[in-house]
Amino acid sequence: MPPAGDVGRATATESGATSALTKGKTHDDQNGEPDARTAAASHTGLWLLPVYGLLLAVSTVNQQPDVETDFAGYPRCITTGQFLISHLVASIGGAALAVLGVMAAAVFLAAGRARRLALTGAVVTVVANVHVAAAFGSASFVQPGIDRAYLRGAPSIQELNVDAAYGPALVATIAAALVVLVVGAILVGTALARTAPGLRWPGIGYAVSLTIFSFSGVIGFGAGTQPV
Repeated sequence: MPPAGDVGRATATESGATSALTKGKTHDDQNGEPDARTAAASHTGLWLLPVYGLLLAVSTVNQQPDVETDFAGYPRCITTGQFLISHLVASIGGAALAVLGVMAAAVFLAAGRARRLALTGAVVTVVANVHVAAAFGSASFVQPGIDRAYLRGAPSIQELNVDAAYGPALVATIAAALVVLVVGAILVGTALARTAPGLRWPGIGYAVSLTIFSFSGVIGFGAGTQPV
């Protein structure tokens, strides 16, 4: 059995450590809620979601020629600087904003009744956007490289484009990512709508608009309705 003095010193040490940790927390932290600065930052971060939606809309304004029916026009479109900038800024940059926006939403809703729904939706959305960004990366760098070779007169490029740029692996990745993206949008949108009356329509709008965008891409895949 340790001496009473040792026990007293150990108890005092533990008490001091606990006190230090407690002092390092705000009142809101102890209740599991974000402090004022974190709440303000997360509220600002929510605006990244409509910006993300706007970038998605802008990225689909200029439709690319159909890769199957107009392959001669297709390379001239996707080898332009506008095509590359659209993918880097609107598509890949938009995916980054989506990740930041849904994480801000999860923090903002952390003290609300839909916090678990918001966190689940944020995680699902992050996973989806990582895979979507991979597809956009292929469109940004692989497809233009192949089609520049076509414009220089390299043989069998159309077959190579179908195999490499639009192969089964890419199509499966895009399809799976869009399904997961829709699930994440519905979860985050529902969490927003359930939290407060003022967030009801923004939440519904986010879920519905992202679902429409994703399904329009699946339906129009290869017809130029999506920038992929």
